[in-house]
Amino acid sequence: MESGDAGGLLNQRERLIKVLRKEQTDRKPFICPGGMMTMITTDVMESSGCFWPEAHGSAEKMAILTLAAHRFAGVENLGVPFCMTVEAEAMGAKVDLGTRESEPKVISYAVNTLEELDKLVPLDVNKGRAKVCTDAIRILKGKAPEAPIIANVTGPISLATSLIDPLIYYRAIKKKKAAAHRLTHTVTENLITFGRAMLHAGADLICIADPSATGEIIGRKAFEEFVLPSMNRMIDRFRSEFNAPSIVHICGNVRTLGSALAGIASEAISVDSMVSIALLKQMTGQHIAMGNVSTYLLAQGNADAVLKSAMACLTRGVDILAPACGISPKTPLKNVRSLLQAALQMGRRNLRADESGNRD
Repeated sequence: MESGDAGGLLNQRERLIKVLRKEQTDRKPFICPGGMMTMITTDVMESSGCFWPEAHGSAEKMAILTLAAHRFAGVENLGVPFCMTVEAEAMGAKVDLGTRESEPKVISYAVNTLEELDKLVPLDVNKGRAKVCTDAIRILKGKAPEAPIIANVTGPISLATSLIDPLIYYRAIKKKKAAAHRLTHTVTENLITFGRAMLHAGADLICIADPSATGEIIGRKAFEEFVLPSMNRMIDRFRSEFNAPSIVHICGNVRTLGSALAGIASEAISVDSMVSIALLKQMTGQHIAMGNVSTYLLAQGNADAVLKSAMACLTRGVDILAPACGISPKTPLKNVRSLLQAALQMGRRNLRADESGNRD
């Protein structure tokens, strides 16, 4: 696998961290963090001989699978877990771990009413799949020290709506704010616990995905009141304690959030394919832009079309190349590899332009 890291250039970990720190790099990286944006496909499973759902509950198999995505699909990071249900299960929800072609999902909420919040179980990083994730990170740290390890945590709104019926929570943020704040605070503290454990185990950065926190679902006012304070508390804690940078993924059309989007304290913001990168940079200013190759194209298109789309993303100003959202497990491996090919081609093109400019 061509990595672009030979000849004294930056390794993958150095490159990604430098981009997030807004430092000069040799080229832009291609990543797929994990969590909601996992890059585990059936092709990756078959190439490694390791499969879902067993890999969700085994640190060794989880490490094998994310290493396979790194080595066979060209993803320039390692990322765990492979879903957004670890925290919900640890706090009392029932989860179906899915199949080889489907991700885990919550099948029974932890509580039925906001009056039952005391029944939520504090997340224990020494038990269950939370421990699997930290153990997997320790394995990965030893096997691939040159690759950045991304610890994935669910966003606070998405976790809240995995513990209780989303309609109850969404109504509460308008009509029962005290209860909604209490639940949001509870999940935030548990997410910090999980994130801290993964960083302590050796992860290099955090990715927070909160698809239930889009402006289209909750509106800008609720985003400012519930999402920003809780998400920024997480980001600030990880930064202050571990000096760990963060990526936040927001689904949908971020235009509805207006200037509130700029209030996210993360280094990078990852967006959907419908979002203009120029608009994103206009709205946030200081954030690193990540994305935003269509996951439909990745699953249904051909490798040439994916390469063309990825090159267009890079040309439009994406700083970190990535899928726009979670990809289908049936996505062909050659399409995924086209993203790395685009990053490498653009890097070589920029290098030639720099060399030409220096000669002039």
